[in-house]
Amino acid sequence: MARKKSKPLDAAFVLFDVFYEDGSRSSNRRVPSELLGGIDGDDPALEAIQEQDRIIAEKSGRRPLAIKSLVRAGEAEKQAARQAEKASRRN
Repeated sequence: MARKKSKPLDAAFVLFDVFYEDGSRSSNRRVPSELLGGIDGDDPALEAIQEQDRIIAEKSGRRPLAIKSLVRAGEAEKQAARQAEKASRRN
């Protein structure tokens, strides 16, 4: 008898890539999925990651870096590919 495929479980976390103003990048930063969605979309993720950065900076004795942009993990590569495709069409 064939086995049914299981439905995907609701993920407890959503991964984000964080780009800082100094040009550095932090990949796969976890944000609880219950913070996201609704009217605000991914906006609460910025606050959660800023809080994570503050805690990390406090423990390391450094100042937290300023965040330039925040993108769901994997989306940055898709955006770069789209931009490269658009640029190649222009030429």
